[in-house]
Amino acid sequence: MPAKGADSHVLTGEALLARFTALDAFLIEHQALWKPRPFTYLHLPWEASYPELALWLRGRSLEDAESSHNQPCLLDAPQPFASLAAISLELSAVGELPAHALEAAGHRLNVDVPGRKWQQIEAFASRLSFASPPKHWLDWCSGKGHLGRRLLQTGQQLTCLEYDPALVSSGEALSQRHHLHALHVEQDVLAPDAASLLKADHTPVALHACGDLHVRLIQLASAAGCKQLAIAPCCYNRINLAAYQTLSSAGSRSDLHLSLDDLSLPMSETVTAGARVRRQRDTSMARRLGFDLLQRQMRGVEEYLPTPSLPSAWLDKSFAEYCNHLAALKELSTIGPQDWSALEAAGWQRLAEVRNLELLRGLFRRPLELWLVLDRALFLSDQGYTVRLGTFCETPLTPRNFLLLAERP
Repeated sequence: MPAKGADSHVLTGEALLARFTALDAFLIEHQALWKPRPFTYLHLPWEASYPELALWLRGRSLEDAESSHNQPCLLDAPQPFASLAAISLELSAVGELPAHALEAAGHRLNVDVPGRKWQQIEAFASRLSFASPPKHWLDWCSGKGHLGRRLLQTGQQLTCLEYDPALVSSGEALSQRHHLHALHVEQDVLAPDAASLLKADHTPVALHACGDLHVRLIQLASAAGCKQLAIAPCCYNRINLAAYQTLSSAGSRSDLHLSLDDLSLPMSETVTAGARVRRQRDTSMARRLGFDLLQRQMRGVEEYLPTPSLPSAWLDKSFAEYCNHLAALKELSTIGPQDWSALEAAGWQRLAEVRNLELLRGLFRRPLELWLVLDRALFLSDQGYTVRLGTFCETPLTPRNFLLLAERP
């Protein structure tokens, strides 16, 4: 059930736990609908319970699925789709953090920064409002340090931590070119010695540090006594564990268990891929689905056979060559004569069905992401922080637009 009074306000205080609890109940109650991946099933377990919805989704085209992918809640599909969509929208509603005017960027500060990334930096920076002005920014997983340089003002210090030595070198050169005093440090933030680099007077910031990287920052910053931090999480599935390990005390009481496949669901929304990349992705998936039909026939087993990531050059092969080489890679027996055109067409038909069936899972994409972000927010609350959770930009700029602002009194 939706939380009472759930709305699009910035979440803070008791509202964090209330929303987490409501999302937890929603995700657990309906996990049979969103955990099974259509890509790996010929028939999903829930289809027997909702045959009208299944038939309706399977009857739509690939183009229909593409047009609905980013906003499945707007789809006029048979029940229980509409009811679930309404609850999903209500439970996912989070307001924008208030923006403040930034000082104008230094001359040519955005040079060498892709336009979309610079817009994200500007939006992120404009939401960083703390009770007392930061003294020392710590740009976590900084890359070339673009975010840190944008935040740096007179009287402040900046330290940038980055694993890639080439990015560290480029960042140093850029800081010197812009006449900004910044310390660029080559550092694996997952290494044990990373803890020594965080000080209580640091204000750590992380814009889209993946998985374990931003979780590590949350843990180390709270242990170091940092008074302020700002994190926009990303890539919740990029972890070194086989399954998700909750962070907060509230999360530890949840009966929701998440695999790496489950954790990849929030990342399935895309807004930036170009037409060529989408076509290449679709061709790869259609071929995999065609091969899946073939391997089930060859093995006499009605189950999905995982296949490794393949170089894009494989798409230049004929479909017959593709399947024969993939069968050899999986050490399957020799493939006999096949109607390759029909099999390839069946792969494309399955892709259309898979993409449309995925729209039901899409209703749980944002609720699951918010559940994960709230687990982080509640961990910070457990550590004595006052936490504000809101968005820092609109979805078209980046779907990973949740921002956690945490302060200790």
